Amino acid sequence: MSAVTYRFQGYTFIEHRIQVPLDYFGAFTQLAPDDTIAHVPATITVFAREIVRAGREDAPRLVYLEGGPGHAAPRPAGLSGWQDLLLNHYRLVLLDERGTGNSYPLDSLTITAAGSPAAQAALLSCFRQDSIVNDAEHLRRHLQGDEPWSVLGQSFGGFAAVSYLSHAPAGLREVMITGGLPSLDSGPQAVYRQTFPRLAARHRAYFERYPNDEDTAWYIATHLADVEEILPTGERLTPARFRQLGQRLGFTYGFEQLHYLLEDPVWSFRGQRRLRPAFLQRVGEAVSAARAPLYFALQEAIYAQSGTGPLAWAAHRVRGEFPEFAIPALAMGGVGETDLRKEGLGFRFSGESVFPWQFEQDPALLPLRGAANELAFRTSWHDLYRPDVLGGNQVPVAAWIFREDMYVPADLSLETAGRIRGLTALVSNDYQHDALGRDPHTVIDALLEAVHRER
Repeated sequence: MSAVTYRFQGYTFIEHRIQVPLDYFGAFTQLAPDDTIAHVPATITVFAREIVRAGREDAPRLVYLEGGPGHAAPRPAGLSGWQDLLLNHYRLVLLDERGTGNSYPLDSLTITAAGSPAAQAALLSCFRQDSIVNDAEHLRRHLQGDEPWSVLGQSFGGFAAVSYLSHAPAGLREVMITGGLPSLDSGPQAVYRQTFPRLAARHRAYFERYPNDEDTAWYIATHLADVEEILPTGERLTPARFRQLGQRLGFTYGFEQLHYLLEDPVWSFRGQRRLRPAFLQRVGEAVSAARAPLYFALQEAIYAQSGTGPLAWAAHRVRGEFPEFAIPALAMGGVGETDLRKEGLGFRFSGESVFPWQFEQDPALLPLRGAANELAFRTSWHDLYRPDVLGGNQVPVAAWIFREDMYVPADLSLETAGRIRGLTALVSNDYQHDALGRDPHTVIDALLEAVHRER
């Protein structure tokens, strides 16, 4: 365990590093005798950056759990927004959740070094929200012994916060969640059956605002089906991967981000048309998994529990229940896209979901295709949440639920809110999933008022 301290502009920054077990739940003991285990450490380093405002040295600690999975804590270049607001009340601990940032970051090199695909899948299973909770408890005890601390969880960070309430409530002073109340026992199929219609509604609103973009999207998809356009990373951009740009539609300014990306994407000369290099560069950056492979590898595993059964590529299966989200076979060429357009259901991008073909088409995911398939058909999962404990909860909890949320279905969140004793639900029709960053004053003030009222 180590800590490095530095100071500037009225703040103290303390960088903590602690050693924790890699495998809390015996994932590697469940492997078959012929599954090869290569490089798997017994312990890993977990990193957190603590920030203290001058004059607030005696404030209690709050640990922030980032959305994801697979995203590191923010790197504050300037303390503003929700971080600035929280520093008026807390010592802020920005935890790099395991597998991200400086906390044993996972990438294709680290994961494949574990051994066979089954061993790689066992490694990945050690990076779900319950293991993050155990890491947080190690850090809390290292920093302040038995004294509980506060938690703020955004999106997937909220999933981890509910797991924290389930498994280690004694470590919690209060819990605040934004856009991250998970279903306590539904599998990913139930989630996707709500997110696909929500995504369709976002498309209708997007194309109502920018109607010409639908023609542009159809043109690009049809062109990509006929013409091999190569991304800077060396692989072909397919219509299916182009559709991954819909990931951003669930953010406050996601419509604008996508609209600007689709501006003037085509170069024309004497009847020849190609996509501009700058456009391919921006699309490649948007659809590549290279920066956060863990996000894609665990996208469905964060919903798996003892009663959910195999994941079996849930999003891929549920997509088939919604004809408007069909993706023509690449072998059909542009005719497939043209025929789909004639059905009149409108162009549809993909949302927050992962499909098996991504592990064939994305160079960052290609080495992980065996492990991903192992996770998809794994039958043994332990529970992430304990409804019995949550039903008797004694910790002050407040959670923002956004009815328009494209990523975390509001109906499932409201059901969970009713199953956590004492939870204050802050329900809004006005915000998207990123409200914490877009309107931090309203979001943080309401959370603080709610949890402090409960104390």
